[in-house]
Amino acid sequence: MAPGVPVDVFSSSGKVNRGYLKKAYVTFLAGNGDYFKGVVGLAKGLRKVKSAYPLVVAVLPDVPEEHREILRSQGCIVREIEPIYPPKNQIQFAMAHFVINYSKLRIWNFEEYSKMVYLDADIQVYENIDHLLDTPHGYIYAVMDCYCEKVWSHSFQYSIGYCQQCPDRVKWPAEMGSPPPLYFNAGMFVFEPCHLTYEKLLEALQITPPTPFAEQDFLNMFFQKVYKPIPVAYNLVLAMLWRHPENVELDKVKVVHYCAAGSKPWRYTGKEENMERKDVKMLVAKWWDIYNDESLDFKAENLVPEADQTTFSKPSIMASMPDQPAISYIPAPSAA
Repeated sequence: MAPGVPVDVFSSSGKVNRGYLKKAYVTFLAGNGDYFKGVVGLAKGLRKVKSAYPLVVAVLPDVPEEHREILRSQGCIVREIEPIYPPKNQIQFAMAHFVINYSKLRIWNFEEYSKMVYLDADIQVYENIDHLLDTPHGYIYAVMDCYCEKVWSHSFQYSIGYCQQCPDRVKWPAEMGSPPPLYFNAGMFVFEPCHLTYEKLLEALQITPPTPFAEQDFLNMFFQKVYKPIPVAYNLVLAMLWRHPENVELDKVKVVHYCAAGSKPWRYTGKEENMERKDVKMLVAKWWDIYNDESLDFKAENLVPEADQTTFSKPSIMASMPDQPAISYIPAPSAA
């Protein structure tokens, strides 16, 4: 079990260093496949909603220069990072490609930024979410995950039908004690880069056995005591549409995460399970509308001067955040 994040891990004084007030979005890209199309779509989506902040792309050395140039041409800040691998334990990940995702830990070393919003490359932003970069200091903010898809079949939660998205549908067994701690989906989160945090993450990784959800499990363990849940609208995992429709107000969704099997817009065939749903088709078409919109291509004159970034209207997220219930910090069986 990884140690919890220290109280002072964000800075030596426990306060924001006012010398570093730059903020940004950040995503991660590996390999020579077609995921760069997702990053292009994300860059154009952020431009469409008039975000005041840039998109930084953390790329591994195996991302070809051709793809990097495409991203630069879309106004992205391309930054190469070295891969991070977990300790050499034998482990069956929920998906084989998860192993490379530990490299995402490098973004905690992007100290030139005081706060960042991480977004997976298969995410699209449909409303301005710049206000997430104004959340109170000292926490990691993210949307709670759902345990109902088969990818969670390794977990005790899945085996008994328990999900934190609908905890009253199937109650957590009393004989098991308190329910597991709240668990977030790591495809989107708000965090504060800090070299001390970065060093402690790498140290903890060396003594933490890999788990089925790789870096997502690891981040949930590490930041367990400073995690604050935010509404589903900030990271709509598509499975929520059929698993928990009562929790989804589609017209109010700000961020869509195309992580369900077959849902990547640039690979979409409509043949996989649930991909023939009207709401899924609508969301895939919505992604393509942005991707194909040439008016959203980067133009240097559209850059927002850093001095003007504070003039944007940023509605507070705090009023819509659910209160975090008192929980007993016990490890989630087979999930955390």
